[in-house]
Amino acid sequence: MKKLILLIVLITVTCGVYAQVPARSGAAAKPPLPFREVSGIIKDSIDNTIIGATVKLKTGTDSMLTTTNADGIFVFKNVKSATFVLSITSIGFRPVVRKMLNNDAVPRLVLDPIILNGQSNQLAAVVVNGTPSITYKTDTVEYKASDYKVRPNASVDELLKKMEGMEVGTDGSLTHQGQAVTRAKLNGKIYSGGNLAQAIQNLPADIVEKIQVVDDYGDQAARTGIKDGDPEKVLNITTRADRSVGNIARLSAGAGNNDRYEARAFLQRINGNQQIGVIGDFRNTVNGVASTGTNGGSAGGGNNNNSNSGSGGTTTTIAPTISFADQLSKKVQVNGSYGYSINKVHAITNSNGEQFFNTIPANRGDSTIFFTNNGDSQNNRINHKLDFKLDYQIDSANYLQITPTINFTSSDNTNTSSRFETGLRHQDRLGANNSYNKTPNWGGLILYQHIFKKPRRNLSFQFNYTNSNQEVDNEQNNTIRYYLPTGNVDSLVHRYIERDNLTKNIRTSFTYVEPLSLSSQLELNAQVNYRGYDNTAYTSNISANGQRFLIDSLSNVYDYSFTETRIALNYRLTKTKYNFSLGLTAVPTNLRGTRVSQGNIMTDQNYFNLIPIARFQYAWSRQQRFTLSYQGNPSEPSFNQIQPVRDVSNPQNPVVGNPDLKPAFRHAINTQYNNYISNSRLNLSANVVAALVNNQIVTNNVRIPDAYGAFKNETRYVNLNGSYNVNGNYNISKQLADRKYNLSLIGSVGYNRTVSMLNNVQNFRNTWRLNERFGPRINPNESIEVNPYVAYDVTRNFFEANPASNTDIRTTALAIDGRFFFMKNRTLQVGYSASKNFITGISNNISRNPFVVNAYIENEFFSKRNLIVRLQVFDVLKQNNFVNQVTTENGFTNTLSNALSRYFMLSVRANLQKWTGSPSRNGRQLRRRGDGSFIEP
Repeated sequence: MKKLILLIVLITVTCGVYAQVPARSGAAAKPPLPFREVSGIIKDSIDNTIIGATVKLKTGTDSMLTTTNADGIFVFKNVKSATFVLSITSIGFRPVVRKMLNNDAVPRLVLDPIILNGQSNQLAAVVVNGTPSITYKTDTVEYKASDYKVRPNASVDELLKKMEGMEVGTDGSLTHQGQAVTRAKLNGKIYSGGNLAQAIQNLPADIVEKIQVVDDYGDQAARTGIKDGDPEKVLNITTRADRSVGNIARLSAGAGNNDRYEARAFLQRINGNQQIGVIGDFRNTVNGVASTGTNGGSAGGGNNNNSNSGSGGTTTTIAPTISFADQLSKKVQVNGSYGYSINKVHAITNSNGEQFFNTIPANRGDSTIFFTNNGDSQNNRINHKLDFKLDYQIDSANYLQITPTINFTSSDNTNTSSRFETGLRHQDRLGANNSYNKTPNWGGLILYQHIFKKPRRNLSFQFNYTNSNQEVDNEQNNTIRYYLPTGNVDSLVHRYIERDNLTKNIRTSFTYVEPLSLSSQLELNAQVNYRGYDNTAYTSNISANGQRFLIDSLSNVYDYSFTETRIALNYRLTKTKYNFSLGLTAVPTNLRGTRVSQGNIMTDQNYFNLIPIARFQYAWSRQQRFTLSYQGNPSEPSFNQIQPVRDVSNPQNPVVGNPDLKPAFRHAINTQYNNYISNSRLNLSANVVAALVNNQIVTNNVRIPDAYGAFKNETRYVNLNGSYNVNGNYNISKQLADRKYNLSLIGSVGYNRTVSMLNNVQNFRNTWRLNERFGPRINPNESIEVNPYVAYDVTRNFFEANPASNTDIRTTALAIDGRFFFMKNRTLQVGYSASKNFITGISNNISRNPFVVNAYIENEFFSKRNLIVRLQVFDVLKQNNFVNQVTTENGFTNTLSNALSRYFMLSVRANLQKWTGSPSRNGRQLRRRGDGSFIEP
């Protein structure tokens, strides 16, 4: 037996040695590769990935260095040797050094997880925070506020200006990666009725922990995950834990010459989920003053100074707002606001242009109307708005939301205008119009959701109703002077028009989710949208003695409704790296109308569309993602477009609706790519949207004779196909030297092909738009801020049926703004902004290349620097005069601003705040959700 055991051992050893000897014949061993990729993951002792750990790879000849990404992963490319040494370090952990011997014929080496243990001999606690500045989630872009440094007492808008992809206007507007942000939330709750400008211009920046830009599909989609329609861009501000219990008071007042004044009060109480706010705004400002906004202004806040209003005059505003939000119990949350505003707008407009009636350029002088318009209007508007939301978590399986809304608007308008025409038509028109408008609007929303015992299985029901009744009384007094070969003729048109437009919207929606596996589910969404319109319009002539006489032929009683039904079945698969949805939506629609005033004439049209559901998202990491989605939506014609009676509100441009109009349908494909390279602090974003419109509702301007041998344009409406567009934008942002130097390049390019009709002749308009904006922010030290800015915009219009209308407008905008800080503690600062525009392509006699300069001096007082006195001077050179050109298929209109923009303002601000720590219950700090809201025990 001993001999047998010894024999077995000898045979085993011999076979093992023989297996180590390379084969002398047959296939040769693979040669070593010159380069390879090495990757791995770093974790701590409890299996959490470690972000921002430093990894050094050293071979015999050279070394490489990188850090782990948001998933704790590191990657080295083009490694020359399969034998190397790894050194891993991270704050709060013991360093690790490992020698690696690998197969040199493998192109990709994936190492086993490397575990770092906590450092046991630290003298003090060290906070490990390697979270990247920007994180891309499914429907959210998240910024870590602590990575963006702002001065004490700065507001949130100054913080946003430093963030990649953000463009902030001086009017409180915000654009993120080329798309407008519409509402604001604070810790996941609608803030002050959603008023974005009030949120970012009043909330202090030092309370912010995260800034989130959310694609919001509504509360029902947020709870069920079923997305329908186009999302709304919402800004969510989450507060720091130690700035979530306390009080804020920001008060300011200012006065200047030419009756300029402003006063603002901002009072805010925050206690976890409880938010109580009072905002008051009282000011008199100038219309038409150049400002940054979504059309210009760099991500760093540079000024493009293109005024879009094209008007002068002033605006007086009184706008107090009260808001309240609280979690009354573990099951009940409330959020409400009431806003009252008075706006008095005095607007002055001046414009001129040309209308072409011949496509032959040589004959344009004999077939062109040259016109000048002047207007002076006063609009007084009062608005009451009440919003309220009640969230009731009945139990773990049932949820109820009730949201009533009340809105009342009234306005009183007076307008005087003059229009002078020469060329093909020679006449003057003088008009004086007065109107009174009141619109009560009320409604509500009820949302119910039930969650079954089976995980992720749920159903929801939503009912939404709104009722809006617009009443308009309009008195028109127009004088038209005709310059005829037989002599001058004056025509007087004095009318009174009474309109009553009642709109009822009803929307019901049902959703059901059935999980198929841990990562897949089936979704059913059925909804009915009903929009009913009851419209009356009575037109009367007013005699010289003031009596009214009803004109039956110009009066109209017309009721119509649009009903849209959507039935969607969708399959969704959600994986770690990607998710997609595929399905179909059936969309039957019905457009029904009845003309009551001239015999019961019925219109009843039914249409059916079958559209795909397609959404795909792939995420390489929390910093890099790609999304693709499709949307299809119908839209019904408006009352003016569908009512069959002539509307002569403008005597020289009557409007006749078309009761046979079909609803338009828009198909859109949206693609988006985002990548934040945290090691390089480089952010790349791009977006492309392609859309096609079927049965687009377009105007047909028809030339018809009038009673005096001249002519006027009558507006009609038709459905036409052939409209589509492709628009893309990109954003490249790079931070250098610990964000002392921020570079931002933003651009967009678009092609739009639109169809129109003139004198019953179809025309296509092809528009190319190119816009490039470069706005670096330079902040080398705490005493200097310089923000240069340059923008180049090209807009070219080509009209296939009327080349004489082609335009090519190019604008180069140069600007610079910044601040210099003085004194030892930098409490004194001098700020400035200057811009110069160069415009080509507009008629030489009205071209404007304004040079606008603004400046201010400011000083901060007391140890906390919370009292600020500022003296500002606006438009030092008095050149704030801009031209806005609107081009149509048969002409163009240039509107000039005539703002009284040179003035000074002396203002005083007080910024007060006191914080008492983090929210807690029974001595324990509350946990938080991802949107910043606190979880009540």
